[in-house]
Amino acid sequence: MDRSAQSSNSLTLTGSVALGTGVMIGAGIFALVGQVAELAGGWMPWAFLSGAVVVAFSSYSYIRYSATNPSSGGIAMQLKAAYGPGVVAGSVSLFMYVSMILAESLLGRTFGTYMLRPFGMQDSDVWVPVLAVLAIAGAALVNLVGNQLVERSATVTAALKIVGIAVLAIAGILAAGLSSLPRLITAAGRTPPDQGWVGFLAGVTLCILAYKGFTTITNHGGDLKNPKRNIGRSIIISIALCTALYLLITVAVTASLTVPEIIEARDYALAEAAQPMFGDWGMRITVLIAVVATLSGLIASLFSVSKLYDMLREMGQAPGLPGRPGHQSLYITAGLAIVMAAFFDLSQIASLGAILYLAMDIAIHFGIIRRLKNDVAANSWIPLLAIILDLAVLVPFLLTKSQSDPFTLVITALVALAIVLAQWLAVRHHQHQ
Repeated sequence: MDRSAQSSNSLTLTGSVALGTGVMIGAGIFALVGQVAELAGGWMPWAFLSGAVVVAFSSYSYIRYSATNPSSGGIAMQLKAAYGPGVVAGSVSLFMYVSMILAESLLGRTFGTYMLRPFGMQDSDVWVPVLAVLAIAGAALVNLVGNQLVERSATVTAALKIVGIAVLAIAGILAAGLSSLPRLITAAGRTPPDQGWVGFLAGVTLCILAYKGFTTITNHGGDLKNPKRNIGRSIIISIALCTALYLLITVAVTASLTVPEIIEARDYALAEAAQPMFGDWGMRITVLIAVVATLSGLIASLFSVSKLYDMLREMGQAPGLPGRPGHQSLYITAGLAIVMAAFFDLSQIASLGAILYLAMDIAIHFGIIRRLKNDVAANSWIPLLAIILDLAVLVPFLLTKSQSDPFTLVITALVALAIVLAQWLAVRHHQHQ
């Protein structure tokens, strides 16, 4: 039987949702809460809700194209269709690929940070990256076993994460008292005065990282049952589930800790928020949920991102290793994630990933408007609004980072330049041949 025919029946809607939420519910909520609070202050829950709104409009372009042309290439195929097989499509596809690898390194470092929290070693410059490397390597080994194990593990761990986070958040809100909820709509003192709305919008940029895992679902087209119907459903369900969970947990955190306390514990804010409410056992339960969430997120992400790399290699937009293809994409993806987890901290990884992702996202929407709207029966005003929303959060984020962390912006520019240059050389080489 043809391989594509076999793979087309291997992934159910439940499995696709599990893989999607597995990628989304991980570092996004466990590591970014403190970093978002540093920018958005007490408006942090509203920043996560605003991020969901931006992502909801963004998802339209992905759903329209992937439902019309389901494949394991997902975004790479969409960019090729919009811009042709040249430098633009290849560069933007690699922007997405690198941003996904950064998300994996973010998951790895979050795993290390939370694992070390009970021992007071969460700020270790040695053990955090060591555990991150071990987590990524372990997730790669699980993926070597095969798709069915990945789907089964993703389904089980996704259920554990959703239930665990929801119970923890609701219990936290009840422990803090329902009287704490009106503070969410009290503007006074909730946003740092030196950041204001620029800080809030910059915080929304980071929140988008907590949702961007939905894009990996577009890579399930070659494996998903009835993909023309189920890709859109899987994306919508995943975003809705994550939005509900993120709102619950951020409300619980802001009810338990002050903004300065959240910022001080920014890499492990959820564990810190559980301690005053439930004591040491609450912190340990949060750590356990974080460990399950990050490991399962790594497994799901490596599965989806490897699919994207396979397609990029087949399209001539990414190199392969010598010898038979086999599991090359998995080795390359895991290897790059290990390098990034070892040498970059959580803040740098999040910033670099957010900028590359939003640049790719804008290109996706522009491609729909420019060339594909008739092919996929899309309404132009929705991708146009998505571009406006992306710019509305990206520009304040760049302005904020230019003042607080210009080094990360320089690294981002160098990475983007290296990707474009590599694509230009690759295209010239193929044209010469």
